[in-house]
Amino acid sequence: MGDCRDQEAYIRQVLEAYRKTPGTTGTVRRSDRLLAAQLFQRGVPVSVIENAFVLAAMRRLMRPADAPPLGTIRSLTYFLPVIEEVRELRVSQDYFQYLRHKLQRISPTGRRPAPCAFAQMMENQTARLRRG
Repeated sequence: MGDCRDQEAYIRQVLEAYRKTPGTTGTVRRSDRLLAAQLFQRGVPVSVIENAFVLAAMRRLMRPADAPPLGTIRSLTYFLPVIEEVRELRVSQDYFQYLRHKLQRISPTGRRPAPCAFAQMMENQTARLRRG
């Protein structure tokens, strides 16, 4: 009975993190729930999945301002390659904390900032680095 409760808590935690990830629809579908259950069965730690969400969201947000916009992420399946990548990475948790902090500064509401706001923020950071 404990396994069932553990699995439900795991699925709930994964799906809530997915729903809050910038770039997603914020909607959870049945297929997302099934994939979360499969990840539980495979023994993928929630921390790995959450780190994959952060890494993928940052990659999407750190694109050039003049790049064509990316579509909205509509499925947890989108993150599978990044989840596998994070499982194999030998990176400190501090790196993912750093990314979380940057992501919160870029998108404190969990929404993607307007391209001009993002470009302005990047210009400000670059100027600060030049000044030393």
